Amino acid sequence: MAEPVPGCGQFIGEGDYVVLKREDVFKAVQVQRRKKVIFEKQWIYLDNAIGKNYGTMFEITGGGNLQTKSNVVASAEPKEAGADNRNIVDDGKSQKLTREDIEALKEKGIKGQEIVQQLIENSTTFRDKTEFAQEKYIKKKKKKYEANITILKPSTRILAVMYYAREPGKICQLRYDTLAQMLTLGNIHAGSKVIVMETCAGLVLGSVIERMGGFGSVIQMYPGGGPVRAATDCFGFPKSFYETLYEFPLNKLEALMSGTGRYSCQVIPAEERTEKTDEESSRSDGEKQDAARDVVGDCLAKESEESMETSQPENEDARKSCGEVSENHKGGQSLDKKQLAIAKKRKQDERRKRESEAAKLLQARNADGLILASRFHPTPLLLTLLEFVAPSRPFVVYCQYKEPLLECYTKLREKGGVINLKLSETWLRNYQVLPDRSHPKLVMSSAGGYLLHGITVARDTTKTSTSNPESTEEPAPKKQKVTEDKS
Repeated sequence: MAEPVPGCGQFIGEGDYVVLKREDVFKAVQVQRRKKVIFEKQWIYLDNAIGKNYGTMFEITGGGNLQTKSNVVASAEPKEAGADNRNIVDDGKSQKLTREDIEALKEKGIKGQEIVQQLIENSTTFRDKTEFAQEKYIKKKKKKYEANITILKPSTRILAVMYYAREPGKICQLRYDTLAQMLTLGNIHAGSKVIVMETCAGLVLGSVIERMGGFGSVIQMYPGGGPVRAATDCFGFPKSFYETLYEFPLNKLEALMSGTGRYSCQVIPAEERTEKTDEESSRSDGEKQDAARDVVGDCLAKESEESMETSQPENEDARKSCGEVSENHKGGQSLDKKQLAIAKKRKQDERRKRESEAAKLLQARNADGLILASRFHPTPLLLTLLEFVAPSRPFVVYCQYKEPLLECYTKLREKGGVINLKLSETWLRNYQVLPDRSHPKLVMSSAGGYLLHGITVARDTTKTSTSNPESTEEPAPKKQKVTEDKS
Protein backbone atom coordinates (compact mmCIF):
# COMPACT_ATOMS: atom_id res chain seq x y z
CA MET A 1 0.00 0.00 0.00
CA ALA A 2 1.38 3.39 -1.01
CA GLU A 3 2.31 5.82 1.74
CA PRO A 4 0.29 9.04 2.03
CA VAL A 5 1.84 12.05 0.38
CA PRO A 6 1.77 15.15 2.63
CA GLY A 7 -0.03 18.19 1.28
CA CYS A 8 -2.19 16.21 -1.16
CA GLY A 9 -5.79 17.05 -0.35
CA GLN A 10 -6.81 14.86 2.59
CA PHE A 11 -3.37 14.69 4.25
CA ILE A 12 -1.69 17.41 6.31
CA GLY A 13 1.43 18.74 4.61
CA GLU A 14 4.19 21.12 5.60
CA GLY A 15 3.25 24.68 4.72
CA ASP A 16 -0.50 23.95 4.69
CA TYR A 17 -2.94 26.15 6.56
CA VAL A 18 -4.97 24.19 9.12
CA VAL A 19 -7.51 24.93 11.84
CA LEU A 20 -6.88 23.73 15.39
CA LYS A 21 -10.06 22.80 17.28
CA ARG A 22 -10.53 22.22 20.97
CA GLU A 23 -14.16 21.98 22.09
CA ASP A 24 -15.73 25.15 20.63
CA VAL A 25 -12.46 27.09 20.18
CA PHE A 26 -10.79 27.39 16.77
CA LYS A 27 -7.49 28.83 15.58
CA ALA A 28 -6.02 28.98 12.05
CA VAL A 29 -2.26 28.36 11.78
CA GLN A 30 0.31 27.30 9.21
CA VAL A 31 2.08 23.97 9.62
CA GLN A 32 5.84 24.46 9.93
CA ARG A 33 8.48 22.22 11.43
CA ARG A 34 9.88 23.19 14.84
CA LYS A 35 7.68 26.25 15.03
CA LYS A 36 6.07 26.90 18.39
CA VAL A 37 2.30 27.46 18.22
CA ILE A 38 0.38 28.80 21.22
CA PHE A 39 -3.19 27.50 21.46
CA GLU A 40 -5.42 27.75 24.53
CA LYS A 41 -2.51 28.79 26.77
CA GLN A 42 -0.45 25.80 25.66
CA TRP A 43 2.50 25.75 23.29
CA ILE A 44 2.75 22.87 20.85
CA TYR A 45 4.69 21.69 17.81
CA LEU A 46 2.87 20.40 14.72
CA ASP A 47 5.71 18.24 13.36
CA ASN A 48 4.01 14.93 14.17
CA ALA A 49 0.81 16.02 12.41
CA ILE A 50 2.49 16.09 8.98
CA GLY A 51 1.29 13.19 6.86
CA LYS A 52 -1.78 12.48 9.01
CA ASN A 53 -5.38 12.74 7.85
CA TYR A 54 -7.43 15.86 8.40
CA GLY A 55 -9.85 15.39 11.28
CA THR A 56 -7.39 13.38 13.36
CA MET A 57 -7.48 13.99 17.12
CA PHE A 58 -4.13 14.47 18.84
CA GLU A 59 -3.09 14.51 22.47
CA ILE A 60 -0.51 17.01 23.69
CA THR A 61 2.32 15.18 25.42
CA GLY A 62 5.41 16.39 27.24
CA GLY A 63 7.47 18.98 25.40
CA GLY A 64 4.51 20.19 23.39
CA ASN A 65 4.61 17.27 20.94
CA LEU A 66 1.48 15.74 19.43
CA GLN A 67 0.54 12.09 19.71
CA THR A 68 -2.32 10.44 17.84
CA LYS A 69 -5.11 9.74 20.29
CA SER A 70 -6.67 6.29 20.31
CA ASN A 71 -10.32 6.05 19.35
CA VAL A 72 -11.03 3.75 22.31
CA VAL A 73 -11.17 5.87 25.46
CA ALA A 74 -11.93 4.55 28.92
CA SER A 75 -15.24 5.84 30.22
CA ALA A 76 -15.30 7.87 33.41
CA GLU A 77 -19.02 7.56 33.96
CA PRO A 78 -20.17 6.42 37.42
CA LYS A 79 -22.49 3.55 38.21
CA GLU A 80 -24.59 5.29 40.85
CA ALA A 81 -26.41 8.59 40.70
CA GLY A 82 -28.60 10.59 43.05
CA ALA A 83 -32.26 11.46 42.59
CA ASP A 84 -31.84 15.25 42.70
CA ASN A 85 -29.37 17.98 43.71
CA ARG A 86 -31.32 19.55 46.55
CA ASN A 87 -28.88 18.53 49.31
CA ILE A 88 -25.68 19.52 47.47
CA VAL A 89 -24.00 22.68 48.80
CA ASP A 90 -21.26 24.32 46.76
CA ASP A 91 -18.96 25.35 49.59
CA GLY A 92 -15.66 24.49 47.86
CA LYS A 93 -14.89 21.69 50.31
CA SER A 94 -16.28 18.72 48.36
CA GLN A 95 -12.99 18.03 46.50
CA LYS A 96 -10.25 16.39 48.58
CA LEU A 97 -7.49 16.86 45.97
CA THR A 98 -5.74 20.21 46.21
CA ARG A 99 -4.04 22.14 43.43
CA GLU A 100 -0.66 20.92 44.64
CA ASP A 101 -1.84 17.31 44.41
CA ILE A 102 -3.02 17.79 40.85
CA GLU A 103 0.29 19.40 39.85
CA ALA A 104 2.13 16.47 41.41
CA LEU A 105 0.05 14.04 39.35
CA LYS A 106 0.97 15.96 36.18
CA GLU A 107 4.67 15.82 37.05
CA LYS A 108 4.44 12.04 37.39
CA GLY A 109 3.21 11.83 33.81
CA ILE A 110 -0.40 10.96 34.61
CA LYS A 111 -2.62 11.90 31.66
CA GLY A 112 -5.80 13.93 31.72
CA GLN A 113 -8.20 10.97 31.67
CA GLU A 114 -6.62 9.54 34.82
CA ILE A 115 -6.66 12.93 36.53
CA VAL A 116 -10.40 13.25 35.83
CA GLN A 117 -10.97 9.80 37.33
CA GLN A 118 -8.99 10.83 40.43
CA LEU A 119 -11.15 13.94 40.79
CA ILE A 120 -14.30 11.83 40.58
CA GLU A 121 -13.11 9.40 43.23
CA ASN A 122 -12.06 12.19 45.62
CA SER A 123 -15.30 14.16 45.30
CA THR A 124 -17.64 13.76 48.27
CA THR A 125 -20.73 15.05 46.45
CA PHE A 126 -20.28 13.45 43.05
CA ARG A 127 -22.44 10.38 43.69
CA ASP A 128 -25.23 12.50 45.13
CA LYS A 129 -25.62 14.40 41.86
CA THR A 130 -28.07 13.41 39.18
CA GLU A 131 -26.91 11.60 36.08
CA PHE A 132 -27.16 14.78 33.99
CA ALA A 133 -25.17 16.79 36.57
CA GLN A 134 -22.50 14.11 36.67
CA GLU A 135 -22.09 14.20 32.87
CA LYS A 136 -21.78 17.98 32.99
CA TYR A 137 -19.14 17.72 35.74
CA ILE A 138 -17.12 15.18 33.74
CA LYS A 139 -17.32 17.27 30.59
CA LYS A 140 -16.12 20.35 32.45
CA LYS A 141 -13.13 18.55 33.97
CA LYS A 142 -12.18 16.91 30.68
CA LYS A 143 -12.13 20.30 29.00
CA LYS A 144 -9.76 21.60 31.68
CA TYR A 145 -7.35 18.68 32.10
CA GLU A 146 -7.46 16.69 28.86
CA ALA A 147 -5.17 18.33 26.30
CA ASN A 148 -6.77 17.07 23.08
CA ILE A 149 -6.92 18.98 19.81
CA THR A 150 -8.35 18.14 16.40
CA ILE A 151 -6.75 19.40 13.19
CA LEU A 152 -9.31 20.34 10.53
CA LYS A 153 -9.06 21.47 6.93
CA PRO A 154 -10.05 25.14 6.49
CA SER A 155 -13.45 25.81 4.95
CA THR A 156 -15.88 28.69 4.72
CA ARG A 157 -18.04 27.45 7.57
CA ILE A 158 -15.15 26.75 9.95
CA LEU A 159 -13.42 30.08 9.34
CA ALA A 160 -16.70 32.00 9.53
CA VAL A 161 -17.52 30.40 12.89
CA MET A 162 -13.97 31.07 14.09
CA TYR A 163 -13.96 34.76 13.17
CA TYR A 164 -17.49 35.35 14.46
CA ALA A 165 -16.61 33.81 17.83
CA ARG A 166 -13.16 35.35 18.29
CA GLU A 167 -13.09 38.65 16.36
CA PRO A 168 -16.58 39.60 15.10
CA GLY A 169 -15.62 43.24 14.72
CA LYS A 170 -13.09 42.41 12.00
CA ILE A 171 -15.79 40.86 9.81
CA CYS A 172 -18.46 43.54 10.48
CA GLN A 173 -20.45 41.12 12.67
CA LEU A 174 -21.08 38.89 9.63
CA ARG A 175 -22.58 35.64 10.90
CA TYR A 176 -21.96 32.36 9.09
CA ASP A 177 -25.62 31.80 8.14
CA THR A 178 -25.76 35.29 6.61
CA LEU A 179 -22.59 34.58 4.64
CA ALA A 180 -24.15 31.37 3.30
CA GLN A 181 -27.19 33.34 2.11
CA MET A 182 -24.94 35.87 0.38
CA LEU A 183 -23.24 33.12 -1.64
CA THR A 184 -26.58 31.59 -2.57
CA LEU A 185 -28.40 34.82 -3.45
CA GLY A 186 -25.37 36.01 -5.42
CA ASN A 187 -25.45 32.83 -7.56
CA ILE A 188 -21.72 32.24 -7.03
CA HIS A 189 -20.60 29.29 -9.15
CA ALA A 190 -17.63 28.11 -11.20
CA GLY A 191 -16.99 29.93 -14.46
CA SER A 192 -18.64 33.22 -13.50
CA LYS A 193 -17.18 36.72 -13.25
CA VAL A 194 -17.88 38.27 -9.85
CA ILE A 195 -17.11 41.71 -8.42
CA VAL A 196 -16.39 41.66 -4.68
CA MET A 197 -16.09 44.71 -2.46
CA GLU A 198 -15.59 43.81 1.19
CA THR A 199 -13.85 44.96 4.37
CA CYS A 200 -14.31 41.69 6.29
CA ALA A 201 -10.61 40.74 6.48
CA GLY A 202 -10.94 38.76 3.23
CA LEU A 203 -13.49 36.25 4.58
CA VAL A 204 -16.13 37.03 1.94
CA LEU A 205 -13.49 37.03 -0.81
CA GLY A 206 -12.14 33.65 0.29
CA SER A 207 -15.67 32.22 0.43
CA VAL A 208 -16.34 33.34 -3.14
CA ILE A 209 -13.04 31.88 -4.40
CA GLU A 210 -13.73 28.58 -2.65
CA ARG A 211 -17.23 28.37 -4.15
CA MET A 212 -15.86 29.04 -7.66
CA GLY A 213 -13.18 26.37 -7.33
CA GLY A 214 -10.51 28.17 -9.37
CA PHE A 215 -12.69 28.64 -12.48
CA GLY A 216 -13.83 32.05 -13.65
CA SER A 217 -12.60 35.41 -12.42
CA VAL A 218 -12.98 37.44 -9.23
CA ILE A 219 -12.40 41.21 -9.23
CA GLN A 220 -11.71 42.58 -5.77
CA MET A 221 -12.39 46.28 -5.26
CA TYR A 222 -10.41 47.63 -2.32
CA PRO A 223 -10.01 50.98 -0.53
CA GLY A 224 -6.70 52.42 0.63
CA GLY A 225 -3.24 51.34 -0.44
CA GLY A 226 -3.89 47.63 -0.88
CA PRO A 227 -6.32 44.78 -0.27
CA VAL A 228 -6.61 43.01 3.09
CA ARG A 229 -6.63 39.21 2.75
CA ALA A 230 -5.84 37.85 6.21
CA ALA A 231 -8.78 35.43 6.19
CA THR A 232 -8.29 34.59 2.51
CA ASP A 233 -4.78 33.30 3.20
CA CYS A 234 -6.15 31.02 5.95
CA PHE A 235 -8.04 29.01 3.31
CA GLY A 236 -4.73 27.74 1.93
CA PHE A 237 -5.70 28.03 -1.73
CA PRO A 238 -3.25 26.77 -4.40
CA LYS A 239 -1.51 29.27 -6.66
CA SER A 240 -3.86 28.44 -9.54
CA PHE A 241 -6.76 29.91 -7.54
CA TYR A 242 -4.98 33.24 -7.16
CA GLU A 243 -4.49 33.45 -10.94
CA THR A 244 -8.24 34.01 -11.24
CA LEU A 245 -8.14 36.86 -8.69
CA TYR A 246 -7.79 40.45 -9.86
CA GLU A 247 -7.71 43.63 -7.82
CA PHE A 248 -8.67 47.21 -8.60
CA PRO A 249 -8.57 50.27 -6.30
CA LEU A 250 -11.74 52.25 -5.64
CA ASN A 251 -9.96 55.59 -6.08
CA LYS A 252 -9.43 54.83 -9.79
CA LEU A 253 -13.04 53.98 -10.60
CA GLU A 254 -13.81 57.55 -11.63
CA ALA A 255 -10.93 57.55 -14.12
CA LEU A 256 -12.05 54.18 -15.43
CA MET A 257 -15.64 55.30 -15.99
CA SER A 258 -14.69 58.65 -17.53
CA GLY A 259 -11.88 57.24 -19.68
CA THR A 260 -9.32 59.75 -18.39
CA GLY A 261 -5.83 59.27 -16.97
CA ARG A 262 -4.21 55.90 -17.51
CA TYR A 263 -7.49 54.41 -18.71
CA SER A 264 -7.79 56.44 -21.88
CA CYS A 265 -10.27 54.04 -23.46
CA GLN A 266 -13.66 55.75 -23.21
CA VAL A 267 -16.29 53.52 -21.63
CA ILE A 268 -19.81 53.75 -23.10
CA PRO A 269 -22.51 54.17 -20.41
CA ALA A 270 -24.99 51.36 -19.96
CA GLU A 271 -27.93 53.49 -21.16
CA GLU A 272 -26.22 54.37 -24.43
CA ARG A 273 -25.20 50.78 -25.05
CA THR A 274 -28.86 49.71 -25.08
CA GLU A 275 -29.72 52.07 -27.96
CA LYS A 276 -29.64 50.35 -31.35
CA THR A 277 -29.06 52.19 -34.59
CA ASP A 278 -29.86 50.86 -38.04
CA GLU A 279 -26.22 50.15 -38.72
CA GLU A 280 -25.73 48.26 -35.46
CA SER A 281 -28.86 46.19 -35.93
CA SER A 282 -27.62 45.03 -39.34
CA ARG A 283 -24.52 43.50 -37.80
CA SER A 284 -24.48 40.23 -35.94
CA ASP A 285 -23.94 39.99 -32.21
CA GLY A 286 -20.63 38.23 -32.71
CA GLU A 287 -19.25 41.07 -34.83
CA LYS A 288 -20.24 43.58 -32.15
CA GLN A 289 -18.47 41.65 -29.43
CA ASP A 290 -15.34 41.30 -31.55
CA ALA A 291 -15.34 45.02 -32.28
CA ALA A 292 -15.76 45.90 -28.60
CA ARG A 293 -12.96 43.58 -27.61
CA ASP A 294 -10.69 45.09 -30.27
CA VAL A 295 -11.32 48.64 -29.03
CA VAL A 296 -10.66 47.80 -25.39
CA GLY A 297 -7.71 45.60 -26.31
CA ASP A 298 -6.08 48.32 -28.46
CA CYS A 299 -6.38 50.84 -25.64
CA LEU A 300 -4.90 48.52 -23.05
CA ALA A 301 -2.18 47.31 -25.41
CA LYS A 302 -1.17 50.88 -26.09
CA GLU A 303 -1.08 51.53 -22.35
CA SER A 304 1.09 48.47 -21.66
CA GLU A 305 3.51 49.39 -24.46
CA GLU A 306 3.96 52.88 -23.01
CA SER A 307 4.64 51.46 -19.54
CA MET A 308 7.18 48.99 -20.98
CA GLU A 309 8.97 51.77 -22.89
CA THR A 310 9.26 53.90 -19.78
CA SER A 311 10.48 51.03 -17.61
CA GLN A 312 12.99 49.57 -20.10
CA PRO A 313 15.70 52.28 -19.73
CA GLU A 314 15.51 52.00 -15.94
CA ASN A 315 15.96 48.24 -16.07
CA GLU A 316 18.93 48.56 -18.46
CA ASP A 317 20.61 51.12 -16.23
CA ALA A 318 20.07 48.90 -13.21
CA ARG A 319 21.57 45.88 -14.98
CA LYS A 320 24.59 47.90 -16.10
CA SER A 321 25.21 49.27 -12.62
CA CYS A 322 24.89 45.80 -11.10
CA GLY A 323 27.36 44.42 -13.66
CA GLU A 324 29.92 47.11 -12.90
CA VAL A 325 29.75 46.49 -9.19
CA SER A 326 30.14 42.71 -9.59
CA GLU A 327 33.13 43.12 -11.90
CA ASN A 328 34.95 45.41 -9.49
CA HIS A 329 34.04 43.24 -6.46
CA LYS A 330 33.22 46.39 -4.52
CA GLY A 331 30.18 47.78 -2.88
CA GLY A 332 28.40 44.57 -1.87
CA GLN A 333 25.81 46.52 0.07
CA SER A 334 25.13 48.70 -2.96
CA LEU A 335 24.58 45.55 -5.03
CA ASP A 336 21.98 44.29 -2.56
CA LYS A 337 20.15 47.61 -2.75
CA LYS A 338 20.15 47.45 -6.55
CA GLN A 339 18.78 43.93 -6.51
CA LEU A 340 16.06 44.91 -4.06
CA ALA A 341 15.18 47.88 -6.24
CA ILE A 342 14.93 45.64 -9.31
CA ALA A 343 12.77 43.14 -7.44
CA LYS A 344 10.53 45.92 -6.18
CA LYS A 345 10.26 47.38 -9.70
CA ARG A 346 9.37 43.94 -11.09
CA LYS A 347 6.68 43.53 -8.44
CA GLN A 348 5.23 46.95 -9.24
CA ASP A 349 5.15 46.13 -12.95
CA GLU A 350 3.37 42.86 -12.24
CA ARG A 351 0.85 44.63 -10.05
CA ARG A 352 0.29 47.29 -12.70
CA LYS A 353 -0.24 44.58 -15.29
CA ARG A 354 -2.81 42.78 -13.15
CA GLU A 355 -4.56 46.08 -12.52
CA SER A 356 -4.79 46.70 -16.27
CA GLU A 357 -6.27 43.23 -16.73
CA ALA A 358 -8.82 44.00 -14.01
CA ALA A 359 -9.67 47.26 -15.78
CA LYS A 360 -10.22 45.35 -19.01
CA LEU A 361 -12.61 42.98 -17.27
CA LEU A 362 -14.51 45.89 -15.72
CA GLN A 363 -14.72 47.84 -18.99
CA ALA A 364 -16.56 44.95 -20.60
CA ARG A 365 -19.40 45.65 -18.14
CA ASN A 366 -20.62 42.07 -18.19
CA ALA A 367 -19.99 40.89 -14.63
CA ASP A 368 -22.18 37.99 -13.53
CA GLY A 369 -22.67 39.20 -9.98
CA LEU A 370 -21.81 41.73 -7.30
CA ILE A 371 -21.09 41.06 -3.62
CA LEU A 372 -20.82 44.10 -1.34
CA ALA A 373 -20.02 43.82 2.38
CA SER A 374 -18.10 46.71 3.88
CA ARG A 375 -18.08 49.17 6.75
CA PHE A 376 -18.64 52.06 4.33
CA HIS A 377 -22.03 53.41 3.36
CA PRO A 378 -23.37 51.02 0.71
CA THR A 379 -25.39 53.49 -1.43
CA PRO A 380 -22.60 55.25 -3.41
CA LEU A 381 -20.63 52.03 -3.75
CA LEU A 382 -23.59 50.04 -5.03
CA LEU A 383 -24.79 52.67 -7.50
CA THR A 384 -21.27 52.89 -8.97
CA LEU A 385 -20.44 49.20 -9.11
CA LEU A 386 -23.81 48.24 -10.60
CA GLU A 387 -22.67 49.96 -13.81
CA PHE A 388 -20.24 47.09 -14.37
CA VAL A 389 -22.80 44.30 -13.89
CA ALA A 390 -24.56 42.77 -16.88
CA PRO A 391 -28.38 42.77 -17.04
CA SER A 392 -30.32 39.90 -15.48
CA ARG A 393 -27.61 39.31 -12.88
CA PRO A 394 -27.95 39.19 -9.07
CA PHE A 395 -26.36 41.52 -6.55
CA VAL A 396 -26.16 41.23 -2.75
CA VAL A 397 -25.36 43.96 -0.23
CA TYR A 398 -24.59 43.25 3.43
CA CYS A 399 -24.62 45.80 6.21
CA GLN A 400 -24.46 45.47 9.96
CA TYR A 401 -27.22 48.06 10.34
CA LYS A 402 -30.62 48.39 8.71
CA GLU A 403 -30.82 52.16 8.11
CA PRO A 404 -28.12 52.39 5.38
CA LEU A 405 -29.80 49.59 3.44
CA LEU A 406 -33.17 51.35 3.68
CA GLU A 407 -31.64 54.42 2.07
CA CYS A 408 -29.99 52.22 -0.54
CA TYR A 409 -33.34 50.53 -1.23
CA THR A 410 -35.01 53.92 -1.78
CA LYS A 411 -32.29 55.15 -4.14
CA LEU A 412 -32.49 51.99 -6.25
CA ARG A 413 -36.27 52.26 -6.55
CA GLU A 414 -35.93 55.88 -7.69
CA LYS A 415 -33.17 55.19 -10.19
CA GLY A 416 -34.60 51.96 -11.63
CA GLY A 417 -32.70 49.30 -13.48
CA VAL A 418 -33.30 46.65 -10.80
CA ILE A 419 -36.15 44.31 -9.91
CA ASN A 420 -37.05 41.93 -7.06
CA LEU A 421 -35.51 44.18 -4.41
CA LYS A 422 -35.71 42.55 -0.98
CA LEU A 423 -34.38 43.60 2.40
CA SER A 424 -34.13 40.71 4.86
CA GLU A 425 -32.76 39.70 8.25
CA THR A 426 -32.14 36.15 9.43
CA TRP A 427 -32.65 34.82 12.92
CA LEU A 428 -30.46 32.00 14.13
CA ARG A 429 -30.70 29.99 17.32
CA ASN A 430 -28.66 26.96 18.30
CA TYR A 431 -30.20 23.93 19.98
CA GLN A 432 -28.75 21.37 22.33
CA VAL A 433 -29.84 17.95 21.11
CA LEU A 434 -29.31 15.27 23.79
CA PRO A 435 -31.49 12.42 25.07
CA ASP A 436 -34.33 13.72 27.28
CA ARG A 437 -32.85 17.25 27.43
CA SER A 438 -33.05 18.89 24.00
CA HIS A 439 -33.67 22.62 24.33
CA PRO A 440 -32.54 25.94 22.81
CA LYS A 441 -29.21 27.16 24.11
CA LEU A 442 -29.45 29.98 26.58
CA VAL A 443 -26.69 32.04 24.95
CA MET A 444 -27.30 33.10 21.35
CA SER A 445 -26.17 35.85 18.97
CA SER A 446 -28.26 39.01 18.98
CA ALA A 447 -28.04 39.78 15.26
CA GLY A 448 -26.30 38.63 12.11
CA GLY A 449 -26.72 41.74 9.95
CA TYR A 450 -29.05 42.64 7.08
CA LEU A 451 -29.10 41.76 3.38
CA LEU A 452 -30.36 43.73 0.39
CA HIS A 453 -30.50 41.74 -2.83
CA GLY A 454 -32.06 42.05 -6.27
CA ILE A 455 -31.58 41.50 -10.01
CA THR A 456 -30.32 44.00 -12.57
CA VAL A 457 -32.28 44.74 -15.75
CA ALA A 458 -31.55 46.64 -18.96
CA ARG A 459 -33.51 49.84 -19.43
CA ASP A 460 -34.74 50.61 -22.94
CA THR A 461 -33.96 54.30 -23.49
CA THR A 462 -34.95 54.36 -27.17
CA LYS A 463 -37.08 57.44 -27.82
CA THR A 464 -39.59 57.83 -30.66
CA SER A 465 -39.22 61.04 -32.61
CA THR A 466 -42.18 63.41 -32.09
CA SER A 467 -40.83 66.49 -33.92
CA ASN A 468 -43.68 66.48 -36.52
CA PRO A 469 -46.71 68.07 -34.81
CA GLU A 470 -49.09 66.79 -37.51
CA SER A 471 -48.13 63.19 -36.97
CA THR A 472 -50.95 61.22 -35.38
CA GLU A 473 -48.77 58.25 -34.53
CA GLU A 474 -48.42 57.84 -30.78
CA PRO A 475 -44.97 57.20 -29.29
CA ALA A 476 -44.31 53.62 -28.36
CA PRO A 477 -44.53 52.98 -24.61
CA LYS A 478 -41.30 52.31 -22.75
CA LYS A 479 -40.72 48.70 -21.97
CA GLN A 480 -38.55 47.18 -19.30
CA LYS A 481 -36.50 44.47 -20.92
CA VAL A 482 -34.85 41.60 -19.04
CA THR A 483 -32.19 39.76 -20.99
CA GLU A 484 -32.00 36.00 -20.75
CA ASP A 485 -29.20 34.52 -18.68
CA LYS A 486 -27.27 32.36 -21.16
CA SER A 487 -24.70 31.22 -18.65
